[in-house]
Amino acid sequence: MFAQIIRGKTSDPQAVRASLDNWMKDLEPDAKGYLGTTAGVTDQGDLFALVRFESEGAARANSDRPEQGEWWAEFEKTLSGQATFQDSSNLIVAAVGDLDSAGFVQVMDGQSSDPDRLMELMDSNRDATLANRPDILGSVVVGHGDGRFTMVIYFQSEAAARKGESQEMPAELQETMNEMQALSVGQLTFLDLRTLWLDSPR
Repeated sequence: MFAQIIRGKTSDPQAVRASLDNWMKDLEPDAKGYLGTTAGVTDQGDLFALVRFESEGAARANSDRPEQGEWWAEFEKTLSGQATFQDSSNLIVAAVGDLDSAGFVQVMDGQSSDPDRLMELMDSNRDATLANRPDILGSVVVGHGDGRFTMVIYFQSEAAARKGESQEMPAELQETMNEMQALSVGQLTFLDLRTLWLDSPR
């Protein structure tokens, strides 16, 4: 699996949504290997988009289509300034529900001193974590270089997420959390996506 993360700023979320709708209508049918998009804008106008493909080759083939370039030229007009991109084939996807039904998504960026161990902890404890937090529909973790990672968590709603995070964690998961925190370098940064768009192949 392959992911591309796109970030930028926008003052017009409705224009972003309209452009994404155009992509789904006009370009998605011929985007081979496309798996889905998680996109949203924070209250501060920060745009985040996670686009997943079956492989890097499929993503490159889509990017090379002339119509993709034409669409991107129009999409850029919805942004304030330049977009940034992060590509990765290091993904962990976990789902216990329909990710596209999420009412709230939280994005966390961080860095680990031992990224392999961090990804191992996330992967080995995902079922227990999801069982303990019924408000969580699933997550996507994307590993970057230098131990950096992006975690995208899908919640039923923001109210359910806030209630769930206030509950006491089982001892086993707390031990895992403690180890993960010990591996952290610097502070986590968060994006709360309340204006949210979730698309999958039609």
